[in-house]
Amino acid sequence: MRAIFILFDTLNRHFLEPYGGSLTQTPNFRRLAERSVRFDRHYVGSLPCMPARRDLLTGRLNFMHRSWGPLEPFDVPLPQLLKQAGVYSHLVTDHYHYLEPGGVGYMNAFSSFEVLRGQEGDCWKAEVDPPLTDWKQKYHPAQYSDKPGNLYYHNMVNRAEVKDETDFSSVQCFDLGCEFLDRNSAADNWFLQIETFDPHEPFHAPERLREKFPTEYDGPVRDWPPYSRVSEDKAEAAELVANYMALLAHCDEQLGRVLDKMDALDLWKDTMLVVSTDHGFLTGEHGWWAKNKMPAYQEIANIPLFVHHPDHVQCQGQDRTTLTQTPDLMPTFLDAFGCSVPHQVRGQSILPALASPEVRIRDAAIFGYFGGAINVTDGQYSYFRYPDELLDQTLFQYTLMPSHMLETFTAQEMAGATLIDDLAYSGDYKVMRIPVIEQSPWYNSHGPAVMEANSSLLFDIKNDPHQADPIADPALHDRLIGMLTTEMARNDAPPEAFERLGLESNGGPEHG
Repeated sequence: MRAIFILFDTLNRHFLEPYGGSLTQTPNFRRLAERSVRFDRHYVGSLPCMPARRDLLTGRLNFMHRSWGPLEPFDVPLPQLLKQAGVYSHLVTDHYHYLEPGGVGYMNAFSSFEVLRGQEGDCWKAEVDPPLTDWKQKYHPAQYSDKPGNLYYHNMVNRAEVKDETDFSSVQCFDLGCEFLDRNSAADNWFLQIETFDPHEPFHAPERLREKFPTEYDGPVRDWPPYSRVSEDKAEAAELVANYMALLAHCDEQLGRVLDKMDALDLWKDTMLVVSTDHGFLTGEHGWWAKNKMPAYQEIANIPLFVHHPDHVQCQGQDRTTLTQTPDLMPTFLDAFGCSVPHQVRGQSILPALASPEVRIRDAAIFGYFGGAINVTDGQYSYFRYPDELLDQTLFQYTLMPSHMLETFTAQEMAGATLIDDLAYSGDYKVMRIPVIEQSPWYNSHGPAVMEANSSLLFDIKNDPHQADPIADPALHDRLIGMLTTEMARNDAPPEAFERLGLESNGGPEHG
């Protein structure tokens, strides 16, 4: 068996033609849908980027125990298990968050890896005395900075290195992915992960693609939306969306290169192909840009998944409505390679659903951000359960790798740390249990301090896919709470996860 996993970042499936998108053409996603099974109810797990990747490699949710952080010593990642089974794993990526303190260990789990530089605010090229006057004129004030260390500053430095399309790190990423296929198409027992940061913001696409989406905007470069409510005028908002569509067209072309390579090397007959993303993105829907702060609406949580398996070619072009989510991919790959699934894994292999549309993978899926709402869906309804007070709740981080996204935990954070030996999935490791404090860097960057407080919300996503009209139905409300608490318990949620949401761990709501 051989397998290719293509992972995009920030892919809003509602723009893809196989999922009903009509604003832009995505011919290679159409090609992919014709050669694979499309999963319609595939959901995120832990959010955002690195928490999602930990789900992908470990097959279990982590957002109820941990914020953005490294792979843990007690984690049992997919590439490690593949190595033990004699399967070679290779990662090609331009996702620069792997290079930060909060991304330690992920790449090293693979047999080998290649990293491209220069996405977003990657601290890549050294530009001590940049042409700030020129850049201030070129870029919109909302995405300009004259301070080294700032994301916008380093993005301007990085973009100055892109002289033509071959300089885009995403293009180079797929170059290396195709090179791997050329070199190893005759070999067996390998797993290739091609992972690009695109179409993550900023939405910087080749100019020939950008020209296909004209707007009435007439101003400096504006392709980096804020993580906030939409406040831009109509022209500027349209410019941001147009830039996203241009970058999506670029991603579609890169996907097409792998499909072409599979055609040329005749890989469809003996190679599995899986294409997905870590999460979606709001491009003005619900009056919001981006993610993290607002509820995890469908545009963020309901993500694309395409699976081609050579043993199930009779199913290509079909769709599946069974409920699946990000942690299910790890056991799916293990299943494909004939590997046993560790007891710590809570995801379920979705391969049985390829053989039959009647197969039910799970009854419910929970997902969310650490410290925010815990959300549940059964495929027809979605329920967002918020704590009564986002800024007054008990939270603990469970870790042996006390790093945030960009820095280690502070001495003040570590002052309250204790060692516990009863974490359900840590094996023989004792694990630090660290109280969350308001002074934590995470708390004020990705945590409760930047989240919008919401009352709990219930939607009928089958009949109200845009989640415009919350439901007030006590019986349905309690049924979803039952599913939520059952899934929390199945995923080893710590006691405080129930307490902060006013839930009983036996599956029933606390009324008061």
